[in-house]
Amino acid sequence: MIFIPLVVLAIILLILIFSLSTIVFVVKQQTVAIVERFGKYQFTANPGFHLKLPWGIDRIAARVQLRLLQTEMTVETKTADNVFVTMNIATQYRVNEQSIKDAYYKLMNPGEQIKAYIEDALRSAVPKLTLDDVFEKKDEIALEVQKTVAEEMQTYGYIIVKTLITKVEPDAEVKQSMNEINAAQRKQDASQMLANANKIQVVTAAEAEAEKDRLHGVGIAEQRKAIVDGLAQQITEIKKLGVALDEEQIMAILLTNQYLDTLNQFAAGGNSTIFLPSGAEGAESLRTQILSAIKAGK
Repeated sequence: MIFIPLVVLAIILLILIFSLSTIVFVVKQQTVAIVERFGKYQFTANPGFHLKLPWGIDRIAARVQLRLLQTEMTVETKTADNVFVTMNIATQYRVNEQSIKDAYYKLMNPGEQIKAYIEDALRSAVPKLTLDDVFEKKDEIALEVQKTVAEEMQTYGYIIVKTLITKVEPDAEVKQSMNEINAAQRKQDASQMLANANKIQVVTAAEAEAEKDRLHGVGIAEQRKAIVDGLAQQITEIKKLGVALDEEQIMAILLTNQYLDTLNQFAAGGNSTIFLPSGAEGAESLRTQILSAIKAGK
């Protein structure tokens, strides 16, 4: 008689234990659980400890990740200048915590759906641009695609966080042609720079020669001025001595002396040869010419 109640008690205990395992569940952090009752959405369970009805009345239909997800794809399209390019795209997205029900029930495969929208957006944007523009405006294209896809996916409870174009690869023949054009342009630039350097060198040398000639002329002029100033000073000093000679006679004496000094300088040089009248008549003729030139200058 005592055995029967014990058996009943054990059965009841087993039922309670089994029921407890079916009514208790735990949801991990950054995850939510979709709970259905007889196949119909009942509630969304946030991270933590929860209870549900046992025996299949309530069941966990899915556990949805709230963490940031990423999908990658390769898209081939054509530019405005008829160049086929292959673009690698990386898109980061997550479930909108305010639309978890829509995110689970409206889309079967969100990653594939996002890829389809991105491919469509790229094939609408890239054909409007040339190949050079695609490389230069890569970030702008990614932003435009992200905006378009984000508007579409918002309806399904997903947020597009970032869309990146990680690589733009043109057709192999086009890429080789671009490299050849770039190499030719660099050679042309190098030749132009070398020509400009040679031009600068020639111009600098010419300017230096002109400056040399100018300074040489200035030196000769200064030398001649110094000689004239010296002669004028000597005439003044001779007059102060009270010598009975007029200016022309004094000038003749000084010029003759200057002439003889010049001959001595040429003789001392050794390597230079110059033909000048060496007699008294030659000196007198040279003196007369110099005096005539001075008078003419006055």
